[in-house]
Amino acid sequence: MPDPEPSTACHVFVYGTLRAGGSNDIRRFRPVPQWVGQGAVNGTLYDLGAYPGMALRGEGRVVGEVYLVCAEVEAALDRLEEVRDDDTGEYRRRMVRVPVAGVGDVDCLVYEIHPERVREAAVILSGDWVDHRPPRP
Repeated sequence: MPDPEPSTACHVFVYGTLRAGGSNDIRRFRPVPQWVGQGAVNGTLYDLGAYPGMALRGEGRVVGEVYLVCAEVEAALDRLEEVRDDDTGEYRRRMVRVPVAGVGDVDCLVYEIHPERVREAAVILSGDWVDHRPPRP
């Protein structure tokens, strides 16, 4: 597949099921997102059962991966994360600067969980969904 056009591409920080090997592995989208590197951001990671949600608040660190995606993949991610224009969706689009080892700071799209969805959810203290998630059958 050709590389995404720079004018229609953006970086995305994924921290849950979209990570490599996850149930929604971002590499299943087409054209295949380009791996940029690993990173971490300030925030709180919550366990919502089959998937996590991150709030960009708190003193914790959330571990994830950065990819370069084209506009079509970005739109597909918006649908998967149930983003709504009226801010009532499960997730909200946010921009965050992510330090990526060997690359430097990268401005990334991140899907932040709607605060109403995590009122009763347990915090994942490690900030790492891959280490926390239940083993896959």
